Amino acid sequence: MPSNKTLFSQQLLDWFDQHGRHDLPWQTDRTPYRVWVSEIMLQQTQVATVIPYFERFMARFASVDALAAAQTDQVLHLWTGLGYYARARNLHKAAKTVVNSHAGVFPQTVEGLMELDGIGQSTAGAIAAISMGVRAPILDGNVKRVLARYHCIAGWPEQSAVKKQLWEIAESLTPLERVADYTQAIMDLGATLCTRSKPACQSCPFQSDCAAYQQERTAEFPGKKAKKTLPVKSVAMFVVLNDAGEVLLQKRPDTGIWGSLYSLPESPETDSLPQLGGISISEPAGGKREKLEPIRHSFSHYHLDITPVCLRAGKQDEIAETDRWLWYPLDHSLEVGLAAPVKKLLSKLAKNS
Repeated sequence: MPSNKTLFSQQLLDWFDQHGRHDLPWQTDRTPYRVWVSEIMLQQTQVATVIPYFERFMARFASVDALAAAQTDQVLHLWTGLGYYARARNLHKAAKTVVNSHAGVFPQTVEGLMELDGIGQSTAGAIAAISMGVRAPILDGNVKRVLARYHCIAGWPEQSAVKKQLWEIAESLTPLERVADYTQAIMDLGATLCTRSKPACQSCPFQSDCAAYQQERTAEFPGKKAKKTLPVKSVAMFVVLNDAGEVLLQKRPDTGIWGSLYSLPESPETDSLPQLGGISISEPAGGKREKLEPIRHSFSHYHLDITPVCLRAGKQDEIAETDRWLWYPLDHSLEVGLAAPVKKLLSKLAKNS
């Protein structure tokens, strides 16, 4: 390993100039707003997935003022499919804070950025470095992997002692100059070469210096969290269709899974009907309800097995509590945020109908 920390950044920047990614949509016009949105979208999500979402988001909300002025449902609608919806809710809250408390100008320090909803130290460092040229280290998943392998840092990176050590290394290696390029470069290295499985070590600029590679222990780093068997929960979701071919949806509470998104009314059992916003049901002849193909949706901490049940609405009663219930057209023309398995199910229904 080189003793000169400057050598590390220089080798990385030389590699980046030749092989790094320079045409990502958020790399043009690197404003704090655009970099911030991209960094939030990229949390736990791959670049290829994020690009079309980012482009649609920017086309709709071109500035922090536009985002702050948007309705929550509009924001969640454009986020549908990206997952981890708390990111979208925090993005919207932070935009309002920037507009209302900072006159539309993002804080210029890592500490100031971290006061905004949904921005942790690494994200704040990336925004400050890439859009403002502030020397600030970052430690996202890609960087943790690069540094853990380069230095053979044992242990799961989320353990406090391991994370503290990685932060100290990240801080020491961050250069004084070209911090924006360095920040993008180290993320690129982790995303394209120093990948979780089958890293392309033969193409890496640090091949001769990486301790894990030299010891043929690349697969050991970073250390993994002890695996736990995920519990399985079950729920019945009711697809209530009216004569116009619309589906009854319910807005979920602000907190919890799928917070503020629209979903199908649900119940622990297929035989027990939940509240349906005042809508009556026309039970099928013989009383046997149609069950659709079950769906498994996996979260980080459990699996959810969903049994969809098709029902027909009775006479068209007025929906009670219209702020919580709505009739949703299967062509997705109404702009609301949908829980991912619900969107998939409704798209399948629309195709079959």
